[in-house]
Amino acid sequence: MSTASSLPPSWHSGPDDAFHGKITEDGPFKPEKDRYHLYVGLFCPFAHRANVMLHLKQLNKYAGIETSIVKPYPKGDDKGWPGWQFNLEDDKEGWYEGATVDKLFGSKYMHELYFKADKDYKGRYSVPVLWDKTLNTMVNNESLELLRDLQTSFNSLLPKNLAEIDLYPEDLRADIDRIGEWMQRDLNTGVYRAGFAPDQETYEKSLTPVFGALNKLEKIAHSNGGPYILGSQHTELDVRAYASIVRFDPVYVQHFKCNLGMIRYSYPTLHNWLKYLYWEHDAYKDTTDFRHIKENYTKSHYDINPKAITPVGPWPHVEKGYELDWSKVKFGEIDMPEVLEYEKKLE
Repeated sequence: MSTASSLPPSWHSGPDDAFHGKITEDGPFKPEKDRYHLYVGLFCPFAHRANVMLHLKQLNKYAGIETSIVKPYPKGDDKGWPGWQFNLEDDKEGWYEGATVDKLFGSKYMHELYFKADKDYKGRYSVPVLWDKTLNTMVNNESLELLRDLQTSFNSLLPKNLAEIDLYPEDLRADIDRIGEWMQRDLNTGVYRAGFAPDQETYEKSLTPVFGALNKLEKIAHSNGGPYILGSQHTELDVRAYASIVRFDPVYVQHFKCNLGMIRYSYPTLHNWLKYLYWEHDAYKDTTDFRHIKENYTKSHYDINPKAITPVGPWPHVEKGYELDWSKVKFGEIDMPEVLEYEKKLE
């Protein structure tokens, strides 16, 4: 039985609020091994953040955090009902490769978890979700909060080399916060504003910031000399940018009409950075499933793609051939006047 009624309002103030619990030694959600469970969708760029962190810190091994994975489609109606589904033990014909059953409760739908946490919940049934098996309730469903929390809160359970991984270091926080703000607005969520635009004018207005942000990221990464966006230091900006950029050529270019350019042809520095993360970091490659990613968008968004046909290309999904010497990597941009003008605003 859940003891959620005894938790503070900062955790979840009511049915219209998200869940904001944090793992702390002195709070209700303590960093204990085998206590927590993570729910993700491999298609979702926001759940991808938490999943990368789980793998990077090896929280499955040392903190006992197991993962349940929802199927990439069907999604439900425009209000998200009934929402994401799990594989079911008694429905092998409906199994989707790479998805799992709900390993805790055997639920059919993700919304069942939300109603366990709050029977009056009125928000969307999104992933990621961190679940507390001891208090039998949801800890957090905010991807950026989980990205920050998962990388530090279980350090007491980890070996020294993993505990020392810090993607939000004190000396870079001002840069991370400043860049992260416009990257979230213009790239991470900006592709959705362009893709779901209801008319031509809105689409064109929404497209410009996406490429303004990519131009700016290309410039920042190029000036810092790699192998990460801020240079030699791996930060959460890499995780947040990767989750969108790895989806850009396979999905956003055609499905969301973000076709002013492609990462592999228009942005040599970001392309080199992407290849490095994908091929050299298991935490990125092992959490990236292109079938889940592509079929989620193309088979869930009926108003955009009514025949639900999934394009085969581009091939390969991520090219090989990472250049170690970033001084040899060219700089690219989309030189469309409107994009360049928007990029200036980010300076």
